[in-house]
Amino acid sequence: MTVLGISGSNRKDGNTSILVKAVLERCEKAGIETEFISLAGKKISPCLGCEKCREKDWCVIQNDDWGNIMEKVMEAEVLVIGSPTYYYDVCGHVKNFIDRSYSLYHQRKLAGRKAVAVAVCANKGGARTIETLEGFLNSHEFSYLGWVRGKGYLEGDIVKDTRALKKAQDVGDKIVNLLKPQD
Repeated sequence: MTVLGISGSNRKDGNTSILVKAVLERCEKAGIETEFISLAGKKISPCLGCEKCREKDWCVIQNDDWGNIMEKVMEAEVLVIGSPTYYYDVCGHVKNFIDRSYSLYHQRKLAGRKAVAVAVCANKGGARTIETLEGFLNSHEFSYLGWVRGKGYLEGDIVKDTRALKKAQDVGDKIVNLLKPQD
């Protein structure tokens, strides 16, 4: 797999999914392999703060979906990670996912990959959501390819945000140029 898109929304086909998929579509059209994962319906337990991951170099929580998803992140060249904005920040599902990645921090297991941050908000707070995603990406030493932020509340509203959709396409094109440079 080359480009992995993750939507942290609890709405499987909601606005965040639509915006993440808009980035992936540009890659797919250029023949780049992609995969999309929705965290909707997935169990992502919170970090316990147990520090056992320092010994194992992997989170010791085994009874949820985090490990399988994180293995796909580790296989990807580019991660496109998106979250809806809840109270001016990432949603809890995404925060749990990020917090658990602490287990990979010690050995810098995510370093060197590339990434894009995606946020959707109803009105305000999208910038803060992007900042949180950037913090995750920067701390793990991803090469940051940019961000996409859009507005939408009701399911499907994001398609009215033509600026955000254009930005998603532009970021997708940037990934394509990186992974399939023209001679």
